[in-house]
Amino acid sequence: MNDTEALWDFEITPSNNLFDLKLKDVWHYRDLLVLLVRRDFVSFYKQTILGPLWFFIQPLFTTLIYTYIFGNLAAIPTDGLPQPLFYLAGITAWNYFSDCLTKTSTVFTANAALFGKVYFPRLIMPLSIVVSNLIRFAVQMVLFIVMMGIYWLQGASFHPNAYLLLFPFLLLLMAFLGLGLGMIISSLTTKYRDLSFLVTFGIQLLMYLTTVIYPLSVVKKKYPRYEWIVTYNPLTSIIEAFRYGFLGKGTFTLLSLAITTLTTLCILVAGIIIFNKVERTFIDTV
Repeated sequence: MNDTEALWDFEITPSNNLFDLKLKDVWHYRDLLVLLVRRDFVSFYKQTILGPLWFFIQPLFTTLIYTYIFGNLAAIPTDGLPQPLFYLAGITAWNYFSDCLTKTSTVFTANAALFGKVYFPRLIMPLSIVVSNLIRFAVQMVLFIVMMGIYWLQGASFHPNAYLLLFPFLLLLMAFLGLGLGMIISSLTTKYRDLSFLVTFGIQLLMYLTTVIYPLSVVKKKYPRYEWIVTYNPLTSIIEAFRYGFLGKGTFTLLSLAITTLTTLCILVAGIIIFNKVERTFIDTV
């Protein structure tokens, strides 16, 4: 076989298709995905004294603070649910989304040196973040379920129901929403660095516009004028459906969840398009 007929394992060529995610390459580099997930987990807790115990400590302390400030001092109703259980449900779901968004939003700037030296499907980086955050989410879900068991033994009134079956779908929506928004922000920060300073502030502001510390029913009853702001927040229907499935209390409809699904898919598609476009030239601007 002469040189012109040689078959190559890989051929790196420019791509003109913005929707080409190179999923075959991602699958081929699945070992790298596993390695990156392990690196994220180990490096984050390697020099900590308590290590993975922070997975439990952070949501527990946050729950206690929210219970004291919003439940006792502000006396915000929790739909008749035990306050710690109500807040932990919102915190568990919110933490996964916010971690995916925050860490994905720095993919290009944080890995510019690596991207400039080695070829691999760039999509592996944000995917590794989404997957590694699943470990933390799983641990916090165990904590949430344990707390549910404790309150159930104490006779608390909550009723898990068939909407629990929506849990994998809700998890997928949170991952896609965080991934899509994160890729958009990461792509834009290669040119507009100011956005990186707004992410931390923006994520906190978004939390207060989501039903993490209050139920949607309170907004409908006390602040009907501003109800639409919270209602049309895609995360609201996700968290309300999450609470309703596990605890039997929440305000959501299948229509609102369908709208959230459509919005999430639009954001994800926009993130993919922008990510693929910036990927080709970002090394020249970072």
